[in-house]
Amino acid sequence: MSTNISDLKNIAGFIGACLVDSDTGLMLASESSGVKFDLEAAGAANTEVVRAKNAAMQALGLDDHIEDILITLGTQYHLIRPLESNPAVFVYVAVDRKTANLGMARLTVKNVEGKLKV
Repeated sequence: MSTNISDLKNIAGFIGACLVDSDTGLMLASESSGVKFDLEAAGAANTEVVRAKNAAMQALGLDDHIEDILITLGTQYHLIRPLESNPAVFVYVAVDRKTANLGMARLTVKNVEGKLKV
């Protein structure tokens, strides 16, 4: 098992990240910039986002998978990326919108996700 998500700290504007089991909502790993941000609550809450999207795809009869989910807030971007090797587990990352490069953030999350084994 490999749950090292420390490379996510290299994303410009990094606030925090966690690896979450969407079956339980529990964090398997986390990294923080030190900014006050409840990663445990964010991971659990975003479990509901992943579940809702999966339910919507099923209701629509889509035979597909989630590559990533982007939530754009006024001051932050939140990225959710299920593991290709285990879609029940996802990477969640929050970055500051003013300083982050969204394209580079998505690329970094994709690269880290590809190295995880859960």
